Amino acid sequence: MDKTILITGASSGIGKVTAQYFQDQGWNVIATMRTPSDGRELEALQNVAVVELDVLKVDSIGFAINRGIERFGGIDVLLNNAGYGASGPLEATTIEKIRRQFDTNVIGLLEVTKAVLPHFRAAKDGVVINVSSPAGRVGFPFSSLYCGSKFAVEGISEALWFELAAIGISVKIVTPGRMATDFSDRSFDFNNDVELNEYQGLVEKFSEVRNKFPAGGSPQLVAEVIYQAATDGSSQLRYFAGEDAEKLISMRSSLGDAVFLQGIRAQFGF
Repeated sequence: MDKTILITGASSGIGKVTAQYFQDQGWNVIATMRTPSDGRELEALQNVAVVELDVLKVDSIGFAINRGIERFGGIDVLLNNAGYGASGPLEATTIEKIRRQFDTNVIGLLEVTKAVLPHFRAAKDGVVINVSSPAGRVGFPFSSLYCGSKFAVEGISEALWFELAAIGISVKIVTPGRMATDFSDRSFDFNNDVELNEYQGLVEKFSEVRNKFPAGGSPQLVAEVIYQAATDGSSQLRYFAGEDAEKLISMRSSLGDAVFLQGIRAQFGF
């Protein structure tokens, strides 16, 4: 029987490319997104169902899962890919955006996972793949909210690895490096208040450094690593998609707080 993957945040970027990649490998794909009209290109592909799912709306989660199962008979892999990135000085960020950060990246991920687990449990099989970030292991300036949400994803995934392995369900974390996607334009939300004078010099330095970052690798690499995580049958928890991500996290582990934090501080001119 053909395998089926459900992907959140499939309208663009890593989610869209991964949907295309799995379809090309002969999988059924439930490509979910907040606005299904954004998925016309995917919907034109054989064995792809584009379904509305907003991780902030619980009813839409159940609807999308049921629609996918009705279409393809089941779900074998869940890819939690939908994400939002709030950044900037904490003082300049509204409580609404703080809540959106954690509701999208953490609560939404938990809601979708919880809704899929009964199907995996009944089958005594299934794979949950959570897209993380180097920001889930490393803190960056003006990224307390995004880093906090991704640190949470790392902890949630590691804890679930234990409890779900015991009933035949695998949990995986895929950590992309810097990728050439539209995340920065579409989902990266920088907050600032020019009246907070003490931060403005730091904001300017942060922007200068960030604008000099290389464009990043291809999301196709991430899709290939996600496919490996979905199909290798191993108990491996963490996968890296991009040497930059693996190198950065290795440095974080080996250098210790004092040296590593001073290095990041110097890089951003803080």
